[in-house]
Amino acid sequence: MKRKKIYNPDSQEKTQQRKIFGGDPTGIFELNDIKYQWAYNLWEMMLNNTWFPKEVDMTRDVSDYKHLLETEKKAYDKVLAQLIFMDSLQTNNIMDNLNPYITSPEINLVLVRQAFEEALHSQSYAVMVDSISTNSSEIYELWRRDMKLKSKNDAIARIYERLSSDPTDENIVLAMFANQILEGIYFYSGFTYLYTLARSGKMLGSAQMIRFIQRDEVTHLLLFQNMINVTRRERPDIFTKSFLDDVYQMFRDAVKLETEWGEYITQGQILGLTDEIIGQYIQYLADQRLSAVGLEKIYNAEHPIKWVDNFSKFNDQKTNFFEGNVTNYSKGSLNLDDF
Repeated sequence: MKRKKIYNPDSQEKTQQRKIFGGDPTGIFELNDIKYQWAYNLWEMMLNNTWFPKEVDMTRDVSDYKHLLETEKKAYDKVLAQLIFMDSLQTNNIMDNLNPYITSPEINLVLVRQAFEEALHSQSYAVMVDSISTNSSEIYELWRRDMKLKSKNDAIARIYERLSSDPTDENIVLAMFANQILEGIYFYSGFTYLYTLARSGKMLGSAQMIRFIQRDEVTHLLLFQNMINVTRRERPDIFTKSFLDDVYQMFRDAVKLETEWGEYITQGQILGLTDEIIGQYIQYLADQRLSAVGLEKIYNAEHPIKWVDNFSKFNDQKTNFFEGNVTNYSKGSLNLDDF
């Protein structure tokens, strides 16, 4: 598969002939004539949700951080280092690794916006680090010094490198699943620890920053779930038993990786997050993601920490972040039927 041309005046592709990948686009954004209306709806939702990290008051977190237990402080730093890596990776992955092969203009539009939001999240973490740390380089260098973190980062990056080194139809769809896992399991797991601190009245500014970030991640998750579902309808030939076996194994590997990471950062010392709860919650997230794209659950796990769903909400919106049922946002609303 070749990267799409950025300008292709010889293209005769009609709107209804467009494909998520493997199409022949002109390179012109004709946004009054689109095939995937759900993608344009996501674009508008993302615009309506525009926010900036410096809007969040981190004043109290400066004091809170100094009074965290040593186990809480270490876990906070490690979670933040992990989130910094993932948003850095995702910013580059979206623009350099995936978008060059996506041939639907309206989906290109959303991917560009997502890349901007991932970069914005990186700025958010910088604000958090600068607010609470006397030596910000310590957190930014954790990915080099903490071998457990580096091992996890390497495992995530290898999935994306598979598309980069071998851009086939199958690997593009596997990359969509990898993005679904990143957005809907790895990020959500990291957010939960910060919400756990906030639930006990600590680091409330950090939790508010994460709420804004997670609101963005909902749209990113919807994007990839829709891309997978549409591809499954338009290209059923890709979804062979062997291919689906690879997908299920990706999810099993992700659950194992994230469970081990969660147990490592909490060390059984974080109130409300036992090893059992961590494992069950990550299995629950994996099942939810599989169900969202019409695949069978692996674990049939119950949700062990339902309080997280309400804690991650904004007071003025009706949004179940962890189910992805987006019905209203504080700066705009869309009907779920549009997705």
